[in-house]
Amino acid sequence: MAAIDPVTFAVIASRLSGIVQEMQEGIFRTGYSTIVRESQDASCMLMDAEGSVVGEHVVLPLHVAALPEVVRAVRRIFGDAIEPGDAFITNHPYDAGVTHSVDMAVVTPVFHDGVLAAFCGSIAHKSDLGGIVPGTGSGNAREIFHEGILFPPVRYMRAGTIARDIDAMLRANSRTPELVIGDVRGQVGVARLGERRLAETIARYGLPALLATFAEKQDATERCARAELATWPDGTAEAESFVDHDGVALDVPVRYHVRVEKRGETLHFDFSGSSDQTLGPINVRPALVRGCCYYATIAMIDPTIENNGGLARAIATTTRPGSVLDPVFPAPTNNYMATAMAVTEALIDALTKLATGRKIAAGGGVGGGMAISGARPNGSAFVQYESIGSAYGARSMKDGVSGVSVLLSNSRITPIEILESEFPTRVRRFALRMDSGGAGRFRGGLGPVREYEVLAPQAQLTLRGGKHTVPAHGIDGGAAAALGSCVLNPGTPAERVLPSRFGGVALVPGDVLRIEKAGGGGLGDPHERAFATVLGDVLDGYVSEEAAVAVYGADRQLLTAAISSDASMARSITP
Repeated sequence: MAAIDPVTFAVIASRLSGIVQEMQEGIFRTGYSTIVRESQDASCMLMDAEGSVVGEHVVLPLHVAALPEVVRAVRRIFGDAIEPGDAFITNHPYDAGVTHSVDMAVVTPVFHDGVLAAFCGSIAHKSDLGGIVPGTGSGNAREIFHEGILFPPVRYMRAGTIARDIDAMLRANSRTPELVIGDVRGQVGVARLGERRLAETIARYGLPALLATFAEKQDATERCARAELATWPDGTAEAESFVDHDGVALDVPVRYHVRVEKRGETLHFDFSGSSDQTLGPINVRPALVRGCCYYATIAMIDPTIENNGGLARAIATTTRPGSVLDPVFPAPTNNYMATAMAVTEALIDALTKLATGRKIAAGGGVGGGMAISGARPNGSAFVQYESIGSAYGARSMKDGVSGVSVLLSNSRITPIEILESEFPTRVRRFALRMDSGGAGRFRGGLGPVREYEVLAPQAQLTLRGGKHTVPAHGIDGGAAAALGSCVLNPGTPAERVLPSRFGGVALVPGDVLRIEKAGGGGLGDPHERAFATVLGDVLDGYVSEEAAVAVYGADRQLLTAAISSDASMARSITP
């Protein structure tokens, strides 16, 4: 392919970034469901004709690993029958590499003068696609057939016209058909927007220049990755992490082990030592394991590097067939994010041993797919799906961030006003949990607590959470964080402690649900944390007075005096 001059490359590359951002904003603004519109659980991308990512502005990094697999599956199945005006959909983790069956991928081809030049695509979570519980993602599903209807790659539109039979199947297999259809058509709409913008780019600069930019973007990423890796010492490192259980065998932790080998300008990640595939739904497909590797590598080498096809050239992965990271059909996969989080924690732990000086304690884990579903007083169905977030662990020279989605689950927490206006639910409490962050010289972030009162005449609860029995660990002498929990009707005779993953627990009007998310681990000896900083934590309600004395070693008399003094002066007091 002919080389492209630097100025033209920079201009076209900037346009590609702008196109993806426009698509991304479009999918959020046209979202019918709160999952897309508020939580922003959707990602848009541009890919070349072979499926390699060439433009991304991605909210959820694992989508970058999944959409290329979707394009390759479409190419494999439809081949030369792909035509302008087509739109393909799929939610199949095995046939198309989609994250889990509750996510729907939409891809459309871009042609110029009969030549297939690119694909526009997106992945977005759906409110409900059938299955054994409303919201589809049962935390104790035992096979993928429990996880709703499966669409292998199928043609949803031909020549710009919707295939009515596919549309009817989508509607017939959802408890919230209008939301699902609205979001799918929104995905098609932003793909068409991407097509138009690419056509405008081709009209101005020509197809050869666009394709040369595709190639150079990936080459630049590869060069950047290899150059950074070349500065690391050669060697190997190992690490492991755990998920408390798979949702079925509640007393069996699941192990994720990685061995990283760095040689020259490349990394090889071997996950063969991880647990066997599980009966419950925390299995993930190998494409997503690769996505975890890409994410962790970018985090360690350069957070500004583009996550495109060039990065894969410097990274190799090995998974063991039949393991939790390479399951055999029809193993369930809907709670994939809990595993992805654990894998990423192990990866970062291992990579910090190779790239010294960059450290982060464990985070509070998956924000949890929490769904309260049922019928409104007028009889209409609803699915209130939320990602609540958790907290980051402490980092080198910084405290962890509190009350946010962490690592790969970069979605937003739905505002209370939206929940109460759209669903028969009252939010009684939403706050950060005092003392939930692991103590250390740098404190782990605090996990949030969310408390709901059920107003619906009938409802049920599904949760895909984590860190209820395996805490976020600290590093370099830092303490582990507080565990998460899920309690129904806390503090009453009807109190019931629920596990971190389950599906279909019945709810009645007046029930109160309290979900507490885990905090992040601490970094360094807590006694080395400055008194003024500990005092600030106490005044802000992050650390209790008891913990300040017992865990951080603060002088009780000095602390009491400082708290009693003017708050504006208190932070400047030192022992």
